[in-house]
Amino acid sequence: MAPIGRIHRAYRLLSKEISDHMHTHGLESWEFDVLATLWRNGPPHTLTPKDLVATSMVGSSALTNRVDRLVRRNLVTRQVDPDNRRRLLITLTDEGRALVDRVVVSHVENERRLLGGLQEDERETLNHLLRKLLLSLGDAPHAAFRD
Repeated sequence: MAPIGRIHRAYRLLSKEISDHMHTHGLESWEFDVLATLWRNGPPHTLTPKDLVATSMVGSSALTNRVDRLVRRNLVTRQVDPDNRRRLLITLTDEGRALVDRVVVSHVENERRLLGGLQEDERETLNHLLRKLLLSLGDAPHAAFRD
């Protein structure tokens, strides 16, 4: 029970810290997750909704509402794929890309701070063990979290 309890407690504490940090940039954590997923995909920073769900930390049921909100903020666009009219494309706007460019640096610094109680070799071991645990639970390897 101890490891599961500690993982759960760490998740709650880390989530609050990350959420507080995102609020300083006028973002919700989920907004940054969607924007950063598009950003990591590289130019033209476009994914289909299906690909966005598969590569982000956002579930499919929440994606439509979240994209709607990001469209209203002019951070992404939603357009019909000109090559396949049955498919939508979600793309970072210039404003969205500039926002992620600014926030990602401080986000990484904040994550370093949050893991500051661990030595580098301990962070590597923790990362390896958490990856192994996730894979054993059926999670798919994600490009964003490669070792």
